[in-house]
Amino acid sequence: MASIETLVRERILILDGAMGTMIQQYNLTEDDFRGKRFAQIPGQLKGNNDILCLTRPDVIRDIHRKYLAAGADIIETNTFNSTSVSMADYHVQEYVREINFAAVKLAREVADEFTALTPDKQRFVAGSIGPTNKTCSMSPDVNNPAFRALTYDELAAAYREQMEAMLEAGVDALLIETIFDTLNAKAAIYAAEQAMEAIGVRVPLMLSVTVSDIGGRTLSGQTLEAFLASVQHADIFSVGLNCSFGARQLKPFLEQLAARAPYYISAYPNAGLPNSLGTYDQTPAEMADEIREYIHEGLVNIIGGCCGTTDEYIAAYSSLIVGAVPRIPASLPDNLWLSGLELLEVKPENNFINVGERCNVAGSRKFLRLINEKKYDEALSIARQQVEDGAQIIDINMDDGLLDAEKEMTTFLNLITSEPEIARVPVMIDSSKWDVIVAGLKCMQGKSIVNSISLKEGEEKFLEHARTIKRYGAAAVVMAFDEQGQADTYERRIEVCERAYRLLVDRGGFNPQDIIFDPNVLAVATGMDEHNNYAVDFIRATGWIRKNLPGAHVSGGVSNLSFSFRGNNYIREAMHAVFLYHAIREGMDMGIVNPATSVLYTDIPADILERIEDVVLNRRSDAAERLIETAERLKAEAEAAKNSLSNGNSQLSSLSSQLAWREDTVEERLKYALTKGIGDYLEEDLAEALKVYPKAVDIIEGPLMAGMNHVGDLFGAGKMFLPQVVKTARTMKKAVAVLQPVIESEKQEGAASAGKVLLATVKGDVHDIGKNIVSVVMACNGYEIIDLGVMVPAETIVQRAIEEKVNMIGLSGLITPSLDEMVHVAIELEKAGLDVPLLIGGATTSPLHTALKIAPVYHAPVIHLKDASQNATVAARLMNPNQKEEFVKKLSNKYQQLREKNQEKQVETVSLEEAKANRLNLF
Repeated sequence: MASIETLVRERILILDGAMGTMIQQYNLTEDDFRGKRFAQIPGQLKGNNDILCLTRPDVIRDIHRKYLAAGADIIETNTFNSTSVSMADYHVQEYVREINFAAVKLAREVADEFTALTPDKQRFVAGSIGPTNKTCSMSPDVNNPAFRALTYDELAAAYREQMEAMLEAGVDALLIETIFDTLNAKAAIYAAEQAMEAIGVRVPLMLSVTVSDIGGRTLSGQTLEAFLASVQHADIFSVGLNCSFGARQLKPFLEQLAARAPYYISAYPNAGLPNSLGTYDQTPAEMADEIREYIHEGLVNIIGGCCGTTDEYIAAYSSLIVGAVPRIPASLPDNLWLSGLELLEVKPENNFINVGERCNVAGSRKFLRLINEKKYDEALSIARQQVEDGAQIIDINMDDGLLDAEKEMTTFLNLITSEPEIARVPVMIDSSKWDVIVAGLKCMQGKSIVNSISLKEGEEKFLEHARTIKRYGAAAVVMAFDEQGQADTYERRIEVCERAYRLLVDRGGFNPQDIIFDPNVLAVATGMDEHNNYAVDFIRATGWIRKNLPGAHVSGGVSNLSFSFRGNNYIREAMHAVFLYHAIREGMDMGIVNPATSVLYTDIPADILERIEDVVLNRRSDAAERLIETAERLKAEAEAAKNSLSNGNSQLSSLSSQLAWREDTVEERLKYALTKGIGDYLEEDLAEALKVYPKAVDIIEGPLMAGMNHVGDLFGAGKMFLPQVVKTARTMKKAVAVLQPVIESEKQEGAASAGKVLLATVKGDVHDIGKNIVSVVMACNGYEIIDLGVMVPAETIVQRAIEEKVNMIGLSGLITPSLDEMVHVAIELEKAGLDVPLLIGGATTSPLHTALKIAPVYHAPVIHLKDASQNATVAARLMNPNQKEEFVKKLSNKYQQLREKNQEKQVETVSLEEAKANRLNLF
């Protein structure tokens, strides 16, 4: 007999429809649910559909038969709520094992009966595992966000009890469905692995998510891409969507899932949307028409029905799948996927991923004090500020002798979950205590990083820890330690890292992308000669790891480097900037840093830079002494300046030196302010600029745009990092806000609109600074702007474009996944029959990608714009009938030349262009 794994590759499989909807048709009474056996159970049992497996098995058997007769290949057991957690509401939790065993036997009996009748069409039984009525990621008490109604361990134990009974009874697959909280799903996956090991049977594991709103997030706030990262560790057969919406409303989210999931895809929507009475009016034929699109567009491998569907709906599917080609799963990701509420994909063109270091009781006295005093709101504000400053991952460490580290880690991580601004980024669970790490892992619905494990306790303990981390769905920082101690030379670093890598990949089943090596950032310039080459050896080891250990990443605690200069923040930050500049060039792609650092590599004076590089790169024997001399001089100058200031001397030479940029032209001052993220003088400088420039918008298109382009160049060259870029973006936003009243006053009252422009940052992307500037520039040129904001799905863009009758659409995106989403938007515009010019802009976009990927799928003009200053000019040409034809013709010729030139190396060239484009170009 063919297995479900074999058949799913050959054709699209049909899943059954709703159990509850079918049960309602039998008009059962309380006595039917109770029977004689449960007559004395308190409360009401009607509504507990799963108990019918014991009291009215004939009804459940009849429903299974109807679905199989309708053409279903897979039927689900009547066990959606059959865990002790959910059954406790009905006071029948002690019967959970019996219910599940009976449910599988009922379904198995009928499935085998139909297979025997038609041996060429095998039928399968999937064990239905619902989300329970409790959530591990959210508090039921609005006054106590750290509280949880049940623990991860309690939920996992309840799931395991259910699944072991199912496996013993002969289920063909386990279907964890209607997932609204990923942490619940992770507990179920954990339980499934334990249950299969205990029973000695392995079956396919199927997952199905339910989205809770039109933004496509789960109830616990995760995007679908973040969800995929969270469950990436599991051996998954299929992933899909069910419930929440009808087929039409669910389709955009299904497309998103199918685009990235390296698994088979299932979909079983509701029968449309419920009416005012909570029932479903969509007919089987109407639903079939919508499901037909899933099949014809190659989105699915398994189709079925959820709320409101019956055997009549399922019967309409058989004709749809005849001759249909099943979807081929997406390829496995080549990059490290991490997630909080949103996905963080660590790609080569990301430049550098910074891990915020301030939520560490060992490194921040303020954070330690706040945790000690239980001032969690203030402690959370530190985490929030790091994210605002650009931290892409938050490191959390509670290791202190006077703290209950396990309790504090659990409390703080639970609190973070209640703060979407913080929870959107992944967490690094940082502890030297294994119990604290495990406690932290049980709190996180996203894919976290454990910091850290090492070989210091030997291979078996190392592998035990690694397998546990994998089972909980996290990546791992691996310290360059072994039984001999800390690796402190180049040779020892690469020896330990290579040994750890081989153990993790060959014996631990670890995904190489989930391995993050920390080859030990150690203090230099300590006065001990053997320490002088520490930074050089780290940098060399980084290059070796990236070349010889495929997939692995490199991180480190950067502040350790400058420990000898504690007390002199400028020298420390300058050392970090120099170290990162060189380490990143060798492949260091993440690190624990202060995201609010203000010292740029390019800002360090030449004489100081030389002395710091002498130390970091160990270029001369007296490097440490010379840097100490420089540090002492700078410290003395700072003290003198402080003393002079306290004596009323306002003409300080050092202060004058710091403010020398204030003597430059207004254009240079604005450029400097943007580059450094200094907003203190904006109002003064912009007021001066308004006297020079005819219009406020000219300032935006001129010096402000020049400043942002300079930031983009520095970022692209690796001389500026994301936190610093985020700070410049905030400064730009502030400058635009200062100019906004002037811009409004300059608008001509009663002037005719130059055209209507719809702007949107595409779905999956939350960056809007460039789009906001475009909005201002175009509004100043007389265009009516409809700004849809960020994370805008394609269907919303199409719908609003039609409703508003816009003249052109502008799409913005800062991250690489935005490129695929822009192509998707263009396809949807084409399908909707629109003929509106499409303007493309943002950090990862390029003329080449636009020519190769976007323009070919949309017949109307598609124009790539490198920065905001081009938009008004291009828009004017598109709105002028006399200029549009010639402009579009030249553009088409340019795109055709690009396509012809890059036809043979299309994939390679696009990748190169994306890497070059990953800087702060403004849309």
